[in-house]
Amino acid sequence: MMNKISMVLALSALAACSSTNAQEKKAPAEEQKPAAVKPAVKKEVQAAPAALEVPADAVKVVIEGNDSMQFNLKEIKVPAGSTVALTLKHVGKVAKAAMGHNVVILAAGTDVNKYAVSAMSARHEDYVPSAEAASVIVATKLIGGGESDTVVF
Repeated sequence: MMNKISMVLALSALAACSSTNAQEKKAPAEEQKPAAVKPAVKKEVQAAPAALEVPADAVKVVIEGNDSMQFNLKEIKVPAGSTVALTLKHVGKVAKAAMGHNVVILAAGTDVNKYAVSAMSARHEDYVPSAEAASVIVATKLIGGGESDTVVF
């Protein structure tokens, strides 16, 4: 029997803000001194995170989101009790700060409007508010153009 999963596409359209002052005041030209050369600092290279292991029997679902806030799926149906590997792909080019996307799967009975209001003010938590954690079954990371994230649940 197919079980419909309630899904909220928590589309996080973030406004990228920057401020520049095109009319910066510059000090009069002074005698140019050679810049001190700093010794190169070797940064520690962190190992890439281990690839997520997707069980062979998992139902694989891929959602694609673009720079126009459009997604290729409106609904996901999987057999009840299935393990699901959900991949979100941002097929656009715009960075996460300006057009980030994530997917949040909420528990049945969750007030979606209440969750959405809370999520809108949870920018510092990538729009997945910890205050609403009990309502979240799973959530992808917030991703930008060209990125993807997979969660298994």
